[in-house]
Amino acid sequence: MSYHKNKVRKSFISDCHTNNYKAPTSKSKIIILASMCLGLSSVVMSGCSNLLAQPNENNMPISSAQSTPVMSPVTNSKSIVSYGSRPMYLVDDMDESPLKKQLKSCEGQIAKKTDFSISHRGAPLQYPEHTLDGYMAAARMGAGVLECDVAFTKDKQLVCRHAQNDLHTTTNILSTPLAKKCSTPPKIDAKGKLTNADSIECRTSDLTLAEFKSLKGKMDAADTKATTLNDYINATAPWRTELYNQNGKLLSLQEHIALTKSLGLKHTPELKAPVEKMPFGDYTQDQYRKQLIDTYKKAGVSGSDVYAQSFDIEDIKYWIKNNPDFAKTAVYLIEDSNETAEGKKFDKNDPRTWKHSMQELKAMGVNIIAPATWMLVTTDGKGHMMPSEYAKQAKQAGLKMLTWSIERSGPLANGGGWYYTGLEDAINNDGDLMNYIDVLAQDVGVMGIFSDWPATVTYYANCKGL
Repeated sequence: MSYHKNKVRKSFISDCHTNNYKAPTSKSKIIILASMCLGLSSVVMSGCSNLLAQPNENNMPISSAQSTPVMSPVTNSKSIVSYGSRPMYLVDDMDESPLKKQLKSCEGQIAKKTDFSISHRGAPLQYPEHTLDGYMAAARMGAGVLECDVAFTKDKQLVCRHAQNDLHTTTNILSTPLAKKCSTPPKIDAKGKLTNADSIECRTSDLTLAEFKSLKGKMDAADTKATTLNDYINATAPWRTELYNQNGKLLSLQEHIALTKSLGLKHTPELKAPVEKMPFGDYTQDQYRKQLIDTYKKAGVSGSDVYAQSFDIEDIKYWIKNNPDFAKTAVYLIEDSNETAEGKKFDKNDPRTWKHSMQELKAMGVNIIAPATWMLVTTDGKGHMMPSEYAKQAKQAGLKMLTWSIERSGPLANGGGWYYTGLEDAINNDGDLMNYIDVLAQDVGVMGIFSDWPATVTYYANCKGL
């Protein structure tokens, strides 16, 4: 209890000894004092902290959307971490085993951040992806690294969005006048019927940064068979929630960097493949690659604190040639779609089906690869998980590994879908997720795991001393 009281007191002193501090109201004083006494895991002190946006990376006129501060209840690395109830739900659901016994014995441990726990798009199991609330949730769950998937806007500003063309499923754009600016806006016939639910497409490049910042994030979902716009928009999977849709604040890359720095965390931007034909006007792919790295340099972020990612090996090669200080920690993302040999079907246990050998990747200058989770794990056909040949050869070649993503599927009673490909005999309940994490960490030897709910990985990593 004294630990929590001390942490809250330190956080209060750190945040409130600034020029932006406003004395709390009497009611707020009572809340703060009560929180110190009760040892609550976090306290929101409105007015005690703010996060200023950084200068415009292209030296373009700064819009009102760029100059607006990103308000955050926590802006220091002393923020208190908590797990919530989900990790222990998963542990309780495990089959009896030594691992279950060990993880259960850690129930009383003090939660702390760890770089082994990487936030995937924030915390999108429950929060709209790539929103301020989602990033803050991830930080409070102990993620040591925050991700910003990077796309560009019409005015060539960089923003956090998983795909350049996902605004119609991840934001409220279709409920705003900006819907008419979409590459393929909704079409409503004379009877009020939506006629193109399967082809609606809204891109970040359809909007300026200011327009993008006026939108709100929502849970990623769409009913592509809907005949009304309302049904199209309101299609959230039943195992997710819309409980945290209220704010949905979207961030530019600059704002994401400032937030991540303020929290004392590391950065992992992913340069998303453009859906626009490049060059986009006079904006080339090389300029896009350069702009991402330059944004971190201008913010004073060391290359050692940035894991720049891409599925495009040419992006990685560009950084190796032009940004060696950032290339050391650059991450080549891998799935079967970009690393399957021509004319073959990818098999994680058959090197003949791989586009590149691990030695070839290493020779290119790649230091870190991040294959999808299922590519690194196989089974013996009897429910026992073990490293795949893909994982073994990567380790033998001296490649470091990250992997993505857990907590992205629904309940695992039916096998878990794509992220558990080939593991059906080993995955039949939610608790098996902890076994999966254990194999990835201990047997495969990954250096970090992306998660849609970072507390799960944080709990495991804390228990194992990672």
